[in-house]
Amino acid sequence: MAKVLTVENGVQAREEIDKLITQGYDKEHIYLFAHSDDREKDIADALDVETAGMSDTGFFKGMKNLVAKRGDELRSEFEGVGLSQQEADEYEKVLDEGRLVLVAQDSTDK
Repeated sequence: MAKVLTVENGVQAREEIDKLITQGYDKEHIYLFAHSDDREKDIADALDVETAGMSDTGFFKGMKNLVAKRGDELRSEFEGVGLSQQEADEYEKVLDEGRLVLVAQDSTDK
């Protein structure tokens, strides 16, 4: 089961990521989401965590995301890392508010 956290900024994300790691989550199974693709990549790179991509969403959904609106892409990526459609809708709205979402998967989730 995935653990989902919402934070306001990169500093809070760093604190929560450190907590997740001490709880036994692997950095390779912690995903960061932001509404802006550039912000998401920049913060994930700085914090050395993953962003969801084609390998998480599947090839065909990944190709569809290349032409989809960002909200559709984010919901698809959330589902790709194990969230339900309802959860994906809920957390996409959180991203609309400018916050960040972290999704940590237990090694048995993938």
